[in-house]
Order: sequence, then C-alpha cells, then structure tokens
Amino acid sequence: MTMDNEPPYVRAAHLALFAFVLTFVASRTVVFLIMARRIPNLFFFLNGTHIHHLNYGIFLLATVGGFLLFKRPVGKAADRSALAYGFAMALTFDEFGMWLHLGGSYWQRASIDAVIVLTALLAILAFGRSIKRLEARHFWGFTVALVAFVGFSIVLYQTGNRIGHLVGPSLVSLELDSSP
Repeated sequence: MTMDNEPPYVRAAHLALFAFVLTFVASRTVVFLIMARRIPNLFFFLNGTHIHHLNYGIFLLATVGGFLLFKRPVGKAADRSALAYGFAMALTFDEFGMWLHLGGSYWQRASIDAVIVLTALLAILAFGRSIKRLEARHFWGFTVALVAFVGFSIVLYQTGNRIGHLVGPSLVSLELDSSP
C-alpha cells in the first residue's frame, strides 16, 4: 500500500489512463489533419504499404510487457512503463475496427467503442476504490451517480450513432481522397 492507503496499481492506472486518453486524442487529431491536408503526410510507408500506427502500438505493448515481466520495475521506471503502456494501448485500439475487420476505414465506430470501453476500465482501476468508499458512505449519492452514469452512457451511444450517420460518410470520403 502507498501512503494514501491505496494499492500500488492505482498510480500506474492513473498514469496509463492519462497517456491513453492523451494519445488517442492526439492520434485522431493528427490523422484528421493529415487527411485534410492541413499538415504534411507523416504516415510511414514501406515499399508502398502504409504501416498503420496500431503496429507501433503492438510492438510497444510487447516491449512493455516483456520489460514488466522480466525486469519488474519500481519507482520512476514503473511510472514510465505505465505511461508507455497507456500510449501503446491508445495506438493499438485507435485502429481496433481496422484489425477487427481486417481493413476498412480508419473511422469505424468499433474503434471508438473499444476506446470508450478501455477508458472506462482504466478509470475503474484508477478511481474504483474512491467509488467504493463513496458507495459505502453515501448510498443514495452513489445510486444517483450510477443512474446518471447509465443515462449518460445511453445518450452517448445514441449520439455516437447519429453523429456517425451524419459525419461518417464525409470522413470516409476524406480518407479516400487523401490516399497517395
């Protein structure tokens, strides 16, 4: 346990969540700007094949996993590992739809859904004990927060579907127009 009586994984979960969300937002922004031709094409091509950033994430996940397994870092090395893990997970799951369906558009809804699920799981690891304390001490407050969360999730899902139908074709067209 740490000084705050938190399990040691809580700090790692906070760092991984931070890196995951930041990397996902940055990745989506950079890809959009490249496809809109607002910034130079930074994509990596090898013999004419576009190497997607999910590949970087997979290799980094393998490296971080090996490092954690064999080195078992503590302190700053463990913190850096948690940041690298969040970074690698975002790169990989940002293109989840593409590896789930073995191709297709970058803008697939499955990628966004996977990122939302992983963000929620990391947030539960990072903040779950705080929620548990809230539940034990303030039953009705926790119940209201839980109902609000479920309602928000339903609204977010429905809004995502509507936005996908409205904006999705434009993003796919943008992607096709940006191909070399």
